[in-house]
Amino acid sequence: MSVLKKKPLEQLGYGFIPDEFIPAGQDEYTLRFQQNPRNDYRDLTETEVQQLINNGNWSSDWTKVKVSAVFDPNQVQHCKFYGLVRIGNLSPSYLDYRNLQLPIGLYHSTIISSDFGDDVAVHHVGYLSYFIVGNEVLLSQIKEMETGSTAKFGNGILRDGEESDKRIELELCNENGARSVYPFDGMQAADVYLWTRNRHDHALQRRFGELTDQKFGTQRGYYSQIGDRCVIKNTLTIKNVKIGTDAYIKGVSKLKNVTVNSSQESYTQIGEGCELVNGIIGYGCRIFYGVKAVRFILASYSQLKYGARLINSYLGDNSTISCCEVLNSLIFPAHEQHHNNSFLCAALVMGQSNMAAGATVGSNHNSRAADGEIIAGRGFWPGLCVSLKHNSRFASYCLIVKGDFLHELDIKLPFTLVSNDVQHDQLVLIPGYWFMYNMYALVRNANKYAARDNRHFKNQYFEYDMLAPDTVNEMFAGMDMLALAVADSLHAAAGQEEHQRIVAGRALLANNMDLKDQTIVLQGAENSRRPTVIQKVGEAYHLYRSFIKYYGVLHLMDALEEGLSLQDIMASLSGRSRTNWENIGGQLIESNALHTFLDDVKSTKIDSWDEIHEFYHDKSKSYALDKREHALLSLIEVLNLEGMVLSTDKIVSLLDQALGHRIWIGEQIYKSRAKDYKNQFKNMVYANDEERDIVVGKLEENSFINQQQKELEIFKIRVANLKGQF
Repeated sequence: MSVLKKKPLEQLGYGFIPDEFIPAGQDEYTLRFQQNPRNDYRDLTETEVQQLINNGNWSSDWTKVKVSAVFDPNQVQHCKFYGLVRIGNLSPSYLDYRNLQLPIGLYHSTIISSDFGDDVAVHHVGYLSYFIVGNEVLLSQIKEMETGSTAKFGNGILRDGEESDKRIELELCNENGARSVYPFDGMQAADVYLWTRNRHDHALQRRFGELTDQKFGTQRGYYSQIGDRCVIKNTLTIKNVKIGTDAYIKGVSKLKNVTVNSSQESYTQIGEGCELVNGIIGYGCRIFYGVKAVRFILASYSQLKYGARLINSYLGDNSTISCCEVLNSLIFPAHEQHHNNSFLCAALVMGQSNMAAGATVGSNHNSRAADGEIIAGRGFWPGLCVSLKHNSRFASYCLIVKGDFLHELDIKLPFTLVSNDVQHDQLVLIPGYWFMYNMYALVRNANKYAARDNRHFKNQYFEYDMLAPDTVNEMFAGMDMLALAVADSLHAAAGQEEHQRIVAGRALLANNMDLKDQTIVLQGAENSRRPTVIQKVGEAYHLYRSFIKYYGVLHLMDALEEGLSLQDIMASLSGRSRTNWENIGGQLIESNALHTFLDDVKSTKIDSWDEIHEFYHDKSKSYALDKREHALLSLIEVLNLEGMVLSTDKIVSLLDQALGHRIWIGEQIYKSRAKDYKNQFKNMVYANDEERDIVVGKLEENSFINQQQKELEIFKIRVANLKGQF
């Protein structure tokens, strides 16, 4: 059990830092005065002291209670003061927040060695020790607010004299803790991703730890802080916290060892019944109704609601988790998980993802230890009651049909529907499913995620477009996988090298061979003896190729509209080839540039987390041009597969193909939504079409579809203008 100590009352409010940890030339107030450099406090007059006593106040030493120029003792009633307490101006006013109206001043509170800014309203705070409170802060009905000399405010650091077991670590992506990182205020998903990867690179791992330690230092004695205009009410325990300005905290059970970032433009709210321990909360977050979070980082503009549990996890920007449980996971921006019975464990989810009710993503029943992992590319959608097994990996935009998947999966084909065919005991894949059957959702989601990106400081460019270097590279690889599967299934080029079999498969697919009655089997997609069958192989192959070409022509159009000639473009790309890219926290970075950057971190050429973040910022600024280069190289490569070269005489044809593809996309968007209006089972719940249109809206008034039509008309004009130049 813990030791209950008894000490002389006159020591209460002093000795915050043990003497052995106070540096030479400093005292226990040095850091406090640095945190709050205000120096206009004055001593109380004898008359003011007597008035304070008459108002039911008490202090162990009134000379240690300091006030400012505007001070009325009648605004301090029934309070006890211990140690050095400094109070800012108290104007004859009251603070009003959402119908809670309380007079400025200090009332019915016990205060130990703390500072207050101007015009605070402190009412019924049972215990407040070692805090710096900003201006116009309202504190009401709080049981306990305390700070220890080793407070770290959620950062994974050590203070002087602490053993290593006191360091807070986030055990991400794997339950065994072998991918742990040290959390810190300002940590971005990219930081976490790079740190959890590269475990074999001991020098890099050591550098990340060093940069975190040097960012904060080890000195003891920092006070908890509450920023200007914060409102905290009806709360039980607040300990070792750093809270930004304008935060609203109500009915919280516990805030302990937490940083809460908040500002006037991006204020954070924390509501009833929440227990938040050892965490970092970003700007503009919302946390409500019984949330339990331990060892966590919540990035900006994300939400935890309705009893959600977030443990040993990082939740990226603009994400929402409600009701469910998330353990040991690294989640990139724009993740949605709303349902009470979904479970995500030991996973790396690369954003723009959505988990349905009943989904169980990650279980360790296939291992002798809790050491499994799941990696899912962006656009990951496990459907209702999907159960996935560690270890599994998914390409971008995989949609998984309801079912129990009893074996590990490695799905490398993007935009794929994954189905467990129990009747025929086979895994079924439909590559390009999103393009064929749900273009409406695919395009709308990209627009939705961009619209919901509420960050005020966008130092990273998050890629929301379905056509980007990561997905296009996956489609190139997917074309080869489909070609190889066709060749092997039809015994074309049997006995030859893999490259030759891929060429043979391409030839069959390029000639639009009828594969309807053929069974095409993909190897290596599931860790089982049953077959993995690919459906609609020909359609998928041609869709991959068409979208790659469309992606390239879009960027070619941008370059031509900027006045570049095709000769200039080709000269700039001479000797270059398409390169690999990596999704680091929602930002896409070319792999060679990333490796050079990591080498610079190891060599100390880059020597702080701020400099690392500046690298992300610089790559975000150059991303549009880097992506264009990738797109143009992709166009050249896909044309080469068709036996063509990019030349002036091909541009008009390419523009026509791009326009045709854009028209087809618009038609697919309309058709995929129109199906909902023609389905008799959807319509049966409405008395007639008029009632249906009132409830779900008229198809012809769908704002997203109409916006796409407007964009199509603009695209037609662009194509016509460019064709006129050739």
